[in-house]
Amino acid sequence: MHRLPLAVLTLTSAMALAQPDAGSSPTLPIHALRLMPNAPGGIAMDYLGYEPVTNQVWVPGANTGRIFVIDATTEAIRTIEGFTTVQKDGRQLGPTSVTFGPGRAFIGNRADSSVCAVDLKTLKRTECVALPEAPDGLAYIPTTDEVWATEPHGNSVAILSVSKQGLPIAGHIVLPGEPEGYAVDAAHERFYTNLEDKNVTLELDVRARATVNHWPTTCNANGPRGMTIDAANGVLVIACTDKLVSFTLAPSAEARGSLDTGLGLDNIDLAPKLGVLFAAAGKAARLTRAQVLPSGELRQAGQAQTASGVRVVVVSSAGKAFAADPSGGQLWVAGP
Repeated sequence: MHRLPLAVLTLTSAMALAQPDAGSSPTLPIHALRLMPNAPGGIAMDYLGYEPVTNQVWVPGANTGRIFVIDATTEAIRTIEGFTTVQKDGRQLGPTSVTFGPGRAFIGNRADSSVCAVDLKTLKRTECVALPEAPDGLAYIPTTDEVWATEPHGNSVAILSVSKQGLPIAGHIVLPGEPEGYAVDAAHERFYTNLEDKNVTLELDVRARATVNHWPTTCNANGPRGMTIDAANGVLVIACTDKLVSFTLAPSAEARGSLDTGLGLDNIDLAPKLGVLFAAAGKAARLTRAQVLPSGELRQAGQAQTASGVRVVVVSSAGKAFAADPSGGQLWVAGP
């Protein structure tokens, strides 16, 4: 583990976006947080993660072989180094996803198709397991003490038993398409994912390891991307490439709201207790804050300009957003 000094903050005056209804959508204060000085070619980033007990944001930096661990309040940065990277098809592959269980983080690496555990206190890497396919998203399932890893190239989900030594593979679920994004409702023992190539959302029972429901996502021909859930109110929000769509889940999935965000969405995130959601549109270079109402409706609550390619975001429990800027090697930070 290598410690970095408190990150240099580049304060950026947020500019109001030209829109007819700008008065009802306040401009968010936003600044850039550099992750690594002089990173050549930027830092490849995909899935980010927020761990509420330690109040830390975890950022896998694929091409660097590092994980950046950020205090969500002070924005101080530490790094975990030494993850495998490999050059393939002109890209430097490496760690790209993270999820959290009791006392540990789990890191997915596309370079060697591995999932590795990391101690949350010491930031020391412990055990690893290799999967048949490269993992995309990782989700910890508390009711079964498992990590589920989506495998788009294998049309499947790999299941790891994290309570057993070595993180053994405990099963596979074959899906009728390519999983993209995920959300977990622990109380109702449900796992949700999209099929990007089918424009469909799936609901799976985590104990039966089987699909119990599916419905059209209503995205455009480019299909759905990420998702997030307000489990307490039974509301699932899905990112299309150009908008958010929401569904109430009980007694069955029902379309409830929609909110335009601009082009280029990917992974979105929600602070459930606040009902505050953030979505980053990479082509529109726009960060949108939305309020997710208990009814499932979506209301725009603020916007800010970011940069081209900023399309994934994670939110702290205080409602502070961290959006990945791969080309700039930095995060855009908005909120309290």
